[in-house]
Amino acid sequence: MPETRFTTAAVIGTGMMGPGIALTLAMGGVRSTILSRTGESAASGLEKARAQARLLAENSLAGAALLERAVGLLHATTAFDDTIRAADLVIESGPEDMAFKQALFARMDALASPRAVLASNTSGLSITAIAAGCSRPQRVLTTHFWNPPHLMPLVEIVKAERTSAEAVEAVRALLAACGKTPVVVKKDRPGQLGNRLQMALVREAAYIISEGIASAEDVDTVARNGFGLRMPAYGILEHQDVVGLDLGLSVVDYVSRDLFNEPRAPEYFRELVRRGDLGAKTGKGFYDWSIKDAGAVRARRDQFLVAVLRYRRQNPSQA
Repeated sequence: MPETRFTTAAVIGTGMMGPGIALTLAMGGVRSTILSRTGESAASGLEKARAQARLLAENSLAGAALLERAVGLLHATTAFDDTIRAADLVIESGPEDMAFKQALFARMDALASPRAVLASNTSGLSITAIAAGCSRPQRVLTTHFWNPPHLMPLVEIVKAERTSAEAVEAVRALLAACGKTPVVVKKDRPGQLGNRLQMALVREAAYIISEGIASAEDVDTVARNGFGLRMPAYGILEHQDVVGLDLGLSVVDYVSRDLFNEPRAPEYFRELVRRGDLGAKTGKGFYDWSIKDAGAVRARRDQFLVAVLRYRRQNPSQA
């Protein structure tokens, strides 16, 4: 197994995720190149990463010297082949399309050096399947950054069936050095770890609305002001242990009988999609977005994340 040291990285994608991932790696001292199909989008991705660095600086979420060095390590290009050949680590953040990712990884595998690690930012696709056309599947894994990646601490490292322990540990150590909170998902299963938990909430939330138990507004109010508010400092399983597993078991047994337990999305969710009510992008979904601003919602999210991260930076034992 070749030694794994990361000094150069390529990040494919200039949308929601790529620039923040590139900035994260640069903050860990890795020369990071944003790859895009056009010069215009490459330049746009680089500017997004620089703007994210400014946000971190303005909110004292990283030191000025560290961020200045990181910005100096950021680059952008359209030179796909040369950039992949030179990279120790490649992270793609392209469309969630299996055929696209398989073709991309097969191409990268043919170009990359034997020591390089190839990673996908997929939020749910099988990394084992993505690596199927690679000659070195032991060097392929998932690094699922959570959105927005320049603020969210979590990165899920998902092992494919043939990913080496050495590659996993090298990436885990790098992400920790970049200031992230990496976790290792030991089995390549749909939804990885975080999205398995999140999808259970989404499925039940849609079912609650369809059953007339509560409105979408009240479902989100409960999540934001109840269990969700304490989760940054108080995990799901910590709560169970603190209240007592005998009580917890009794509640789970009682409530589970009335939860949506079918292996599919609730019919109400399907009906929204059939009607073309796809959320903010079409003007209507669970909410009426003609009277609600998606940009304001994202800004509220980011302001809250900044406040939490500032608190954690001042109180590192609470992270």
